[in-house]
Amino acid sequence: MTTADVAEVWRDEWGRVLALLVAQYRRLDLAEDALADAFEAATRTWPSRGAPANPAAWLLTAARRRVVDRLRAEAVAVRRHPLLQVEAEVQQRAHAVLADPGGLVPDERLRLLLLCAHPALAPEAAAALSLRLVLGVSTEDIARLFLTTTSTMAARLTRAKRKLVVAGVPLTVPDESHLAERVGVVASVAYLAFTAGYAPGSGPDPVRVDLAAEGIRLTRVALALLPGRRLLSALLALMLLQHSRRDARVDAAGADASLVLLPDQDRSRWHHDEIAEALGLLAEVISTDEDDADAPTRELTLQAVIAAEHATAATASQTRWDRIAVAYAELEELTGSAVVRMNRAVAVAEHQGPVAGLALLDGLDERLPVSHRLPATRAALLTRAGRCDAAAAAYDLAIERCGNDVERRHLRSARQALNGP
Repeated sequence: MTTADVAEVWRDEWGRVLALLVAQYRRLDLAEDALADAFEAATRTWPSRGAPANPAAWLLTAARRRVVDRLRAEAVAVRRHPLLQVEAEVQQRAHAVLADPGGLVPDERLRLLLLCAHPALAPEAAAALSLRLVLGVSTEDIARLFLTTTSTMAARLTRAKRKLVVAGVPLTVPDESHLAERVGVVASVAYLAFTAGYAPGSGPDPVRVDLAAEGIRLTRVALALLPGRRLLSALLALMLLQHSRRDARVDAAGADASLVLLPDQDRSRWHHDEIAEALGLLAEVISTDEDDADAPTRELTLQAVIAAEHATAATASQTRWDRIAVAYAELEELTGSAVVRMNRAVAVAEHQGPVAGLALLDGLDERLPVSHRLPATRAALLTRAGRCDAAAAAYDLAIERCGNDVERRHLRSARQALNGP
């Protein structure tokens, strides 16, 4: 087993094992530190000695030993949990959860998600903490999602964990009234998890399909727990529409992988069953009285409408960019988001020409100071407008800011194409 294989186990098992540890010991600090130690040990030993038959159980056992050692040292374990009882209960629950990875037995990750969505935390802190604890997304990639620095995000995560610990928040599913209050944060967390899969972070992977799928799974679980919630239905529709294109987004695997932009994708490789499910969900959301929808629900519905226009166009040339531009204008008015303005510029450029799109990008540099997508978008529109020198400078800035290997390679290729064959 290679270090890359260990990293894959991290993505697959971090949330389940951490949630199990937190559920048992009620200590976020001990659980996260112990599991990180266990993964560090796995990184050192598995490549040379071989992976265990059940990696998740190995990690759980190793992390549990570290927690128990810490509890002994703190003289807490003796008062709270007889050690033999701890061993027996954890072993029993480990077999139950790890033996049924696809089920809800019970879904400890959902409990951990609801813990992170506690009103004691601000929504942004809750979303960031959930990505870190529930899904094991790296602090660096969370920082990239929130357009901030790694050190700043690390400090935010530490403060959020400390706040939960000090507040003594229990790892339980709240009653119906309190659960409803948290649905917005749960939706935000699930969508950020999904975004982490399709907004390439640091490293070699252009997309992380498993992480995006986990965001969808969390949304399905939440919708099953809270049926009829338009917010969750709109979110699920949006994610399914975007996820349906996963097989066409990259043209190869490994070091030779390169991104395939939407207009160039092979639409026969899209998952049309997921598109059909999403369109059905979206139709149900739109059929209800829009005046009753809150702002987050309207925002997700508009995003889903945009994704549906792409999904239902038989070819790229048949895309209704006029409708997409109108939807983005409504979305920008609702959110005031700089990212929405950037996406609107692309739609307007497709409908009215690159000069009109470039005009919408004016003033965004201060609002998106670390984003590589803004200069990349500007470079593409400048290229179409025939302003190659300015496009080259914009591509250079995008390449400098980009942290993903495959996406950086795509930008360099576009930059080199400015010089001609």
